[in-house]
Amino acid sequence: MGDPGITPLSPSHIQKNDTDSNAHTGPSFIVVVAVDFGTTSSGYAYAFTKEPECIHTMRRWEGGDPGVSNQKTPTTILLTPDRKFHSFGYAARDFYHDLDPSESRHWLYLEKFKMKLHTTANLSIDTELHAANGKRVKAIDIFAYALAFFKEQALKELSDQAGAEFDNTNIRWVITVPAIWKMPAKQFMREAAYKAGLVPRDIPEQLIIALEPEAASIYCRKLRLHQMIDIGQREVGKKEEGASQYPQEHVRSKRQSRTFLVENVIGELWSELEEGDRYVVVDCGGGTVDLTVHQIQLPEGHLKELYKASGGPYGSIGIDYEFEKLLCKIFGPDFIDQFKIKRPAAWVDLMIAFESRKRAAAPDRTNPLNINLPFSFIDYYKKFRGHSVEHALRKSNVDFVKWSSQGMLRMNPDAMNALFKPTIDHIIQHLTDLFDKPEVYDIKFLFLVGGFAESPLLQQAVQNMLHGRSRIIIPHDVGLTILKGAVLFGLDPGVIKVRRSPLTYGVGVLNRYIEGKHPPDKMLVKDGTRWCTDVFDTFIACDQSVALGETVKRSYTPAKPSQQVIVIHVYCSEKERVGFISEPGVRKCGTLRLDVTGTETSAARREIQTHMQFGDTEIRAMAVDVATSRTVKASIDFLAQ
Repeated sequence: MGDPGITPLSPSHIQKNDTDSNAHTGPSFIVVVAVDFGTTSSGYAYAFTKEPECIHTMRRWEGGDPGVSNQKTPTTILLTPDRKFHSFGYAARDFYHDLDPSESRHWLYLEKFKMKLHTTANLSIDTELHAANGKRVKAIDIFAYALAFFKEQALKELSDQAGAEFDNTNIRWVITVPAIWKMPAKQFMREAAYKAGLVPRDIPEQLIIALEPEAASIYCRKLRLHQMIDIGQREVGKKEEGASQYPQEHVRSKRQSRTFLVENVIGELWSELEEGDRYVVVDCGGGTVDLTVHQIQLPEGHLKELYKASGGPYGSIGIDYEFEKLLCKIFGPDFIDQFKIKRPAAWVDLMIAFESRKRAAAPDRTNPLNINLPFSFIDYYKKFRGHSVEHALRKSNVDFVKWSSQGMLRMNPDAMNALFKPTIDHIIQHLTDLFDKPEVYDIKFLFLVGGFAESPLLQQAVQNMLHGRSRIIIPHDVGLTILKGAVLFGLDPGVIKVRRSPLTYGVGVLNRYIEGKHPPDKMLVKDGTRWCTDVFDTFIACDQSVALGETVKRSYTPAKPSQQVIVIHVYCSEKERVGFISEPGVRKCGTLRLDVTGTETSAARREIQTHMQFGDTEIRAMAVDVATSRTVKASIDFLAQ
């Protein structure tokens, strides 16, 4: 029953604020490399600490799709039939596509797998993913392969620049994750990075897990007026003058590293902000939408998180699912399921064709969008059903989708817009709820970032919802905003000064039993003393403000003076007020074991101090035996089931 061992020493609450000590001190690094590991596309960027204003984004990728900018590469991975890493990104997709169908069945192809970390309720190191051919593979292996790929690419590029082998120990790595991810998912990314050899386990400070909207926020501070669009100032859906896209070939020939100059000044937009001004960052990615409210603190322009991150799985892949539902309605779910299994490469092809048309959807569009159906779709459908695709369309009663004689689905603009509606409605509902919160009044700017922020349909919906309550700002190169911000964060992790705790944290203790206050079933008698077990001693409450590097210290004493091993369990909960560790929703997330055998103390009671450091994207814990200064550190394990 309960924790055997510790009872609080009074005073029970000592709080110390180490705001001066930066949680990220340690070895100095020559370069910061940030990896934006996205649901639909991924990439990396880097900057040398000596030239922090120059951010280099990776070289252009080979391959790429017409009409889609390829500054990032698709988050797709291909393993050989014996489960060895083969390729990532466009290379994986193109190779898989060129395999003969009889061969491709044996290869393991995965895409959009990052969402599994958000949607799995009890995520662990053993969580599995499904490849396109239905085979299962360990998620940790896939994430580690992907990160190892980025490590190899970045090291190659840095070595080319340096003209000599570049040493990984000189790199500080930053990996971005959605702010709404729960702790197990954030820890999973760190474990994958250890497995990929990005950083050694004994130098954890070489890797920072950055929150995507925070990274975007940091970049938006630097924006100059010519680097953004203020959508209050123009009509949504209209192309800017001079904003014509390069012809794709021209783009692809420019293979050099892309360098962005981030001026070492605060951008003009930012200089309009005054102490205490608030703004919202809406990060719309492929998988999730993250909303974060920040407040500006002068004179240094530090950021303070005002309201804990919220959002949900409302990224642009929701539109792909709606398209799939439409295909099921026309051709039957049984056929679509079979087609995905029997012709996995052709299914990938169809979704690529849809992706580029999806990007052409706009509120003022009047002409239909044509989507190429792969030949094997038309062929396999005829074999499967015994009649043609055209027949299926006529019979389906789906008014807005017609068959064109060139072998294409013709979708009228309303049909395409209808595919966006459920996802956009979710985002607007979330924004509406957020703006109703008392903390979220008088918002000066709303920054719309992430790849999905490019959608004119989404931009218009946000504009309609806000009715001019705050200015909507969209950075140019909106898909790279998080990547560039993550590099800036790696160069100066102290820029975010105050965060909100996403959970309530505490330890399990024994308190003296008080009749009438404590439940009788919690009473435990030890050596003639009556104790109340399972008491949750709160360190920090959910949604409480915590400064960067803030350390909460508590002192405890073993309930039994003769105890040789002191075990302190750390618990967490999403509830703000927790009385007992046995309450529903409370889970153990870490353990500190302090062995004090063979050490004597003259003090009447042995004092064990626990320190928990908050305010960072991850949490650190430590216990100290005051008599002997013996210390144990613990990383809190959210993945242990």
